[in-house]
Amino acid sequence: MKKLLVLSGLVAVLSFAVVSSSSGAPASSFTANSFFPIELTVFVPCANGGLGEDVELSGTIHDLFHVTVNDNTVHVKTHDQPQGVTGTGLVTGDKYTAAVGQEETFINNFRIIGQGNGNNFLVHENFHITVNANGTITSFHDNFTVDCK
Repeated sequence: MKKLLVLSGLVAVLSFAVVSSSSGAPASSFTANSFFPIELTVFVPCANGGLGEDVELSGTIHDLFHVTVNDNTVHVKTHDQPQGVTGTGLVTGDKYTAAVGQEETFINNFRIIGQGNGNNFLVHENFHITVNANGTITSFHDNFTVDCK
């Protein structure tokens, strides 16, 4: 719930920054850095010999957001890190530890719109990357297209 409030606040500030930014204005930026406790139960389907089990987790999550707005360009850097998040399987009693991994998806649609029909230009990109807890890239996908519409 607390993470949702932080994200809601970030979206509100970001929206204001984009709307209030004007061409030629100096870049503005802010950083939101928060730590909050979590307690949740997660079902792990591969636990308990493949039968699955609920795992109760608790610990602290560190969230860091850095946003820079320059004219109509917005740059967002995020970092989420579990700190001391551990859990216990409710069926087996197995111990679990949270590790850092990252998954990011970026979608870019850059349109150049001409007067009349058939002369609109679209550059589209879907970019997805997954990094495991060891820092190894385990998945990478980029779907880049250029079309005249």
